[in-house]
Amino acid sequence: MKAVVCSEPGRLALIARSGPEAPPTGSVRLAVSRVGICGTDYHIFEGKHPFLEYPRVMGHEISARVIEGGPGTRLAPGTLVVVNPYISCGECIACRKGKPNCCTAIRVLGVHTDGAFCEEIVMPEQNLYSAEGLSPEAAAAVEFLAIGAHAVRRSAAGRGDRSLVIGAGPIGLGTAVFSRIAGHDVRLLDTSEERLAFATDKLGFSPGILAGDDAALAQATGGEGFDVVFDATGNARSMEGAFGHVAHGGTLVFVSVVKEEIRFSDPEFHKREMSLVASRNATREDFDHVIRSLAAGLVPIEALVTHRTTLEDLVRDLPRWAHDKSGLVKAVVAVSDG
Repeated sequence: MKAVVCSEPGRLALIARSGPEAPPTGSVRLAVSRVGICGTDYHIFEGKHPFLEYPRVMGHEISARVIEGGPGTRLAPGTLVVVNPYISCGECIACRKGKPNCCTAIRVLGVHTDGAFCEEIVMPEQNLYSAEGLSPEAAAAVEFLAIGAHAVRRSAAGRGDRSLVIGAGPIGLGTAVFSRIAGHDVRLLDTSEERLAFATDKLGFSPGILAGDDAALAQATGGEGFDVVFDATGNARSMEGAFGHVAHGGTLVFVSVVKEEIRFSDPEFHKREMSLVASRNATREDFDHVIRSLAAGLVPIEALVTHRTTLEDLVRDLPRWAHDKSGLVKAVVAVSDG
């Protein structure tokens, strides 16, 4: 089969390699249909991922069709599925508590093990969710949207709450979409006028707030702060500054993660009696919510997918997009016609 391999930072190659063998008990062999390109994939290509061994086949935002199931599986051949790329152990304390998204031994497709920039993969059936009613392209967007849906669910914010999403990249936009679906009054904050204009013009959000415009931030809530703040920047300085945007009694959700230490003023934290919440990956509940929302037309997927390529052209396009993200929100790789 064809596969695109990142042999070392900055080097991609389209190669021929052996396809997967017949699936074992409980697993399914899949023909990959579409794969979204994630920020993680760009980081892997650029050599910025701290926990990765090369060579690696990237790709973890996946839609696929069932080819055959191993013993004990039920999915019929031809079924379009969304792939949950988080492979959990099922036995650790997190898994026992129903939180496989933060499994102590989690393996993520395309990061800890080879992913789906190839024609076929094998996955445990428990990681496959029917995408009935969705196009292959929409199904490939479910995983990245589930990150934001999970963050919104973790916030426990209620309908009518004022929400601030910091960072208007793909994860931030997905978070904003699901914050809106939850009935929040959503505003976006970013350093880029282009990204904020996209969110307003293409996704229908209220005019965004440019980072540094403290007057506009205060005006948005009458100086009270936001009931819930989501930081999806992956920037330590932004994450530290986010504490100051939270209303008394409000919640701050860190959607992104950084290697640096995060520092904050304890008196400011305590006087607000605010909650600080970490959000990692997503669970089956979030995937199902995203699938239903897409099927109901609540997600502007046609606007979010801005770039498209093929497996053959990926070796040219991914390096280009890694360095020039102008107008780029989500790029999708077409691997097969199905």
